[in-house]
Amino acid sequence: MVKNVDKVRLELVKSDIKDFEQIEGLKISYNNNSKRIINIFLEDSLIDKLIFPFNKFDITALEYKPFTRFTIAKSLDDLTKNSLGDFLKKNIKKRELGCVIIKTNKENKNINDTFLTKLSTALVHLIGIPNHDSMTAKYYARFNVKHEDDSDSYLRKAYKNMDLHTDGTYVDEITDWLLMAKLDEKNAEGGETTLLHLDDWEHCNEFFNNPLGKENFIWGSPKSKNVDYKIKHPIFSEDSDGKPQISYIDQFPEPLNMQQGDFLQKLSDALEESTNKLTINLEPGSAILANNYFWLHGRKPFKENKNLSRELLRIRGSFYS
Repeated sequence: MVKNVDKVRLELVKSDIKDFEQIEGLKISYNNNSKRIINIFLEDSLIDKLIFPFNKFDITALEYKPFTRFTIAKSLDDLTKNSLGDFLKKNIKKRELGCVIIKTNKENKNINDTFLTKLSTALVHLIGIPNHDSMTAKYYARFNVKHEDDSDSYLRKAYKNMDLHTDGTYVDEITDWLLMAKLDEKNAEGGETTLLHLDDWEHCNEFFNNPLGKENFIWGSPKSKNVDYKIKHPIFSEDSDGKPQISYIDQFPEPLNMQQGDFLQKLSDALEESTNKLTINLEPGSAILANNYFWLHGRKPFKENKNLSRELLRIRGSFYS
């Protein structure tokens, strides 16, 4: 882990978090798995205040009238004294941090899949604009993971490991950030979320400095993604400070020669074998919001159960300019 994480954490404690903790209805803490991850718990008192502005629009309105998404985002920001949006933008962009887990009280009867869809919509519109998700032809995607599956990607295959990856590798849209929310879950054992910060990866410099990592790879996608084109881009790039960024998923690159294929295999193995990979059990009613350039995410296999059911929501997009 980089040496300045504790320094950044201390600076946040002295400034942003001190002010943030004064806001009624929010509790903030550092995740037990990593100092890079901040937990934000939305208390019932805040949830109750969101019910009225959220009920003004149904899901169809949010889908058909984009400005309504900004309306509910403003309601959320207003109820946090206009500080939540600034805090999220600063945190998600900050290299040393870049990941937030938003939690709610799963026993609160007001929290259901509709409310969580609206909450997720409000949260991301505090930091940027969602991409068009071709898989569902909406600004978000909802999908199920169940016992039986005949899909063409690892996304819904419950008993397969979903290796560490970033999103947006096969589309021509900018994908700065990703939100994944767990709407519901039944009869699930296993299936934990895995995360890895690029600066904590033991082999980052080795692969980042390999010329193959800077070559253009061809990226396609299976039919279920509803993207009928392919794009070219390298796996690694540099941020404004010259630090590594990654755009990678194991299923979609199409190597053109033995060298590219061998590089991809070694990259995949090195990521999955990292001793700094985090394992987090995300409860229903919670969401992860992370920077898509230096946080990789994945999922462990579930234990087989014929009654397994998990529903997730995904929104990904770009920061406000």
